[in-house]
Amino acid sequence: MLQTPESRGLPVPQAEGEKDGGHDGETRAPTASQERPKEELGAGREEGAVEPALTRKGARALAAKALARRRAYRRLNRTVAELVQFLLVKDKKKSPITRSEMVKYVIGDLKALFPDIIARAAEHLRYVFGFELKQFDRKHHTYILINKLKPLEEEEEEDLGGDGPRLGLLMMILGLIYMRGNSAREAQVWEMLRRLGMQPSKYHFLFGYPKRLIMEDFVQQRYLSYRRVPHTSPPEYEFSWGPRSNLEISKMKVLGFVAKLHKKEPQHWPVQYREALADEADRARAKARAEASMRARASARAGIHLW
Repeated sequence: MLQTPESRGLPVPQAEGEKDGGHDGETRAPTASQERPKEELGAGREEGAVEPALTRKGARALAAKALARRRAYRRLNRTVAELVQFLLVKDKKKSPITRSEMVKYVIGDLKALFPDIIARAAEHLRYVFGFELKQFDRKHHTYILINKLKPLEEEEEEDLGGDGPRLGLLMMILGLIYMRGNSAREAQVWEMLRRLGMQPSKYHFLFGYPKRLIMEDFVQQRYLSYRRVPHTSPPEYEFSWGPRSNLEISKMKVLGFVAKLHKKEPQHWPVQYREALADEADRARAKARAEASMRARASARAGIHLW
């Protein structure tokens, strides 16, 4: 759900210095006082001629390494998403999944990274789809999925029809919105679905049609708000938290969800963490006011009954 920032190309320093041009076609014998400055200037030119070439070569090498790292990271993310979908499909048949199958059909030449890939896939399965990946036969490296973990509290899951995967998808979207400054363009949400191995308008065995689920369920149930971005031509649209999400799901809970997916602490994102702390304080004050009001009303009713 979170992309690495694209590194920019390194600036290439330009060579300094100018070529000498003679004033006329005459050849003059240099004096002793003239020879030394010219030799020093010539030496300076030779050093200056080599240095920019090395700098350009080094910059190209650094840029190539950065590009290779970004490509490797994107490929790793894509492999994790494909493995998650592969495991979900295999689980529909309720048949055990072997490591050899995962390597053969998904991981391929990245098998040296199998421990990292399977660990990241397990995190996504747990927090996004509500499944636990268990290795029940270590000798033959066989795995099964257990549908028993709840991404959030049971009462919140019941609001979405008791559907853990749907709630996990909602949390992914809320996390994307929160991490992007409390709004996310429609195209960014669809791109996130693709990174999870889903096509917005194509049927998915867990979510049906994801775009329809988002627009007809999440938006209509007020978990998400959907509006046109002002002054955009052609028109663009964006998602933000809906009033129901603001009431039922705290920013700290969503930040914690994102942090677990990235195996980091919520403090890793200081801006969002401070905002989440402020949100927690606001919720605590609102809860205290509501409880005080309830106690006051209860006391008033008790006083009436006493009379």
